[in-house]
Amino acid sequence: MATAILIGLWISDETSYDHYNPNYKKLAKIMITQTHGGVSYAETTISMPLGFAMQTKYRDLFKKVALVSFHNLHILAIGDKKISGRGVYAQEQFPSMFGLTIMNGSPGVLSDPSTIMIAKSLAVSLFGDENPVNKTILLDNNLNMKIGAVYEDLPENSSFATTTLLLPWTNTLNSYLSNNTNWQDHNGEGFVELNDHVSVEQATEKIKKVPTPFVKGFKEEALVYRLDKLHLYGEFTNGRPAGGRIRLVMLMGFIGAFVLLLACINFMNLSTARSSKRAREVGIRKTMGSLPVHLIAQFLIESAFLTLFAFVIALLLAQLSLSFFNNLAGKHIFIPYGNPMFWFLCTGFALFTGLLSGSYPAFYLSGFQPVKVLKGAFQGSRYNSIPRQVLVVMQFTVSLCLIIGTIIVYKQILFAKNRPTGYTRDRLVTMPMTTELNGHYDALHEELLRTGAVTDMAASSYPLSQFNGGNPMDWRGKDPGFIVFFRNVNVTPEFGRTVGWKITEGRDFSRAYADSNSIILSEAAVKTIGIPHPVGEIVKYGGKNRTVVGVVHDMLTNSPYDNIEPAIFLGDGFLSVITVRMKAGLPLPTSMAAIEKVFKKYNPGSPFIYQYNDEAYAKKFSSEERVANLSAVFAGMAIFISCLGMFGLASFVAEQRTKEIGVRKVLGATMFSLWKMLSTQFVRLVLISLCISIPLSYYGMSRWLQDYTYRDHIAWWIFAAAGFGILLITLITVSYQAIKAALMNPVNSLRSE
Repeated sequence: MATAILIGLWISDETSYDHYNPNYKKLAKIMITQTHGGVSYAETTISMPLGFAMQTKYRDLFKKVALVSFHNLHILAIGDKKISGRGVYAQEQFPSMFGLTIMNGSPGVLSDPSTIMIAKSLAVSLFGDENPVNKTILLDNNLNMKIGAVYEDLPENSSFATTTLLLPWTNTLNSYLSNNTNWQDHNGEGFVELNDHVSVEQATEKIKKVPTPFVKGFKEEALVYRLDKLHLYGEFTNGRPAGGRIRLVMLMGFIGAFVLLLACINFMNLSTARSSKRAREVGIRKTMGSLPVHLIAQFLIESAFLTLFAFVIALLLAQLSLSFFNNLAGKHIFIPYGNPMFWFLCTGFALFTGLLSGSYPAFYLSGFQPVKVLKGAFQGSRYNSIPRQVLVVMQFTVSLCLIIGTIIVYKQILFAKNRPTGYTRDRLVTMPMTTELNGHYDALHEELLRTGAVTDMAASSYPLSQFNGGNPMDWRGKDPGFIVFFRNVNVTPEFGRTVGWKITEGRDFSRAYADSNSIILSEAAVKTIGIPHPVGEIVKYGGKNRTVVGVVHDMLTNSPYDNIEPAIFLGDGFLSVITVRMKAGLPLPTSMAAIEKVFKKYNPGSPFIYQYNDEAYAKKFSSEERVANLSAVFAGMAIFISCLGMFGLASFVAEQRTKEIGVRKVLGATMFSLWKMLSTQFVRLVLISLCISIPLSYYGMSRWLQDYTYRDHIAWWIFAAAGFGILLITLITVSYQAIKAALMNPVNSLRSE
């Protein structure tokens, strides 16, 4: 029950994503679908003109519309204190649309281009308990801004949980987005609040053709999608919703139900197995006039009281293990003791569990015939054990499925982790490229090398952990109807040798050449354009003709479970990230301290912000690893509960066969033969479970693996290992009771008869 409570809290957290706002059912995100080559792709990034059209032409559909920029890290300074915060440029309707709770100031301050809103956590970090409203703060070492309002931090299970800074949309630093009229430039996000009696389906039907006339080369349509559904149903196949995290929620729900079911099966098995202990009680009650319905009610009430008592202990266990569970799940869940609905649901849950576990024993015990049991002629039929055996098979089938599934999940994670990345990950560190650093790039590069802590340094438009940009490119012989988006990354000439990429054809970027119009293609990009040896070819990208000077081995920069996307590298353009390679053999804290001094010298107005590439890469596996860890814990719980039931049944069987064991020992039976006799029936049940669980788990995990383009195969040894393991655990569990019975003195057991 404690396990089920924890899983229930986790499911509640997942299914209430973005539900903090009372108006959450009316909030939706503007999305687009792009179709080219017969395949459609759904995107949450939109062009700004599409958002402007939603605001001006569709007021009959939308009560509010708010455009926002992507999240960026900003530096905020007040005097000598400088901290960083994640923020977005947002239109003035954003605070009211997302139900922000204003603690100080006014919710409408974003209409002023010189005024910002900050979250309470950021306000406390900067000003302590002092009210910061109307105070001036330096933004990004560039612009003085007035704090107009402080809002309460949003819950962790919300889309803007990490947003601690809201910047005015009309600020000059956001002019690129606020004045953008290019329908093919997708560079922001849009949210709407639907009018009453307007559904997302109705709104989508009316707006879907809005961007189509303005987009050339491929078909683009608009849609709105419920914001609270995006977390659980955020995956799209061919432009249509295809599930997502809801599969994980359902999986955890099934696991919680199965773990509880295993415990209920134990209760049923042990209650019916020991039915002879209460046979005389049933006989006397029936003789005194009790009807079967009275006996059923009695046994169900007993079970319900037992379960309510267990629930109190389960709640204590859940509270004690909550910290461990949160670490596994990556959450900050708490038990809502002050919520009446929580107690109502928990009481119902406990009573339902009691009735479920007590139902079969109640009907079984109430069916005894009083004449037989009072004469002492009550004998269990050989068929009476069949229901218990079926329940044991069910128990171990569930346990085996959990074990097999957990092994396959871990194996898939390991398979992806061992995938070649195309560059050397270790000792790489990334830092944001601020305006100040951009102006001193060459000096920064030279001084870092002189520290002896760095072997090389480069700058790029995206970090290695995530190539986000995607744009089309033209080349010789290209079919005009064929549209493909390439991950485009601007890099400095040192990028290749810093990250350790591998040139397979042509040359790398170099300061010895004028490479502003040069381009390097990845192997996936070469396959896409269909030119086997493209070095020397002229391609057109960004309105400029560029010469292909090299081909680089594919680098894994996005999801490790998907196909590697075609990428192109340019020798000019905007730069936002610095990457350095640390020198091997030096203590990391010493090296980082030396690097920080250099960065502080050229960028004194910003805190030293950095991230290890290995850590960023490891985050790509966090979701799957949490699933695997949770599954492993729950599989262990399932095995433990099943073994408890097996232990109890083995004890009961040994007790029932005390006389038989004594006679067999007198006649010369060995300990091994007695152990074999008592263990065989349980081993047989486990083998039946294995035969059922193998096809079930194979089918289920095959379906799960289909979600990954880059996936491992299901090896035969997984089923063999799970089967052998569960057989060994069963034998260990049963052997204690079997050997204990076999060691009994036959004189004592026969005398008692």
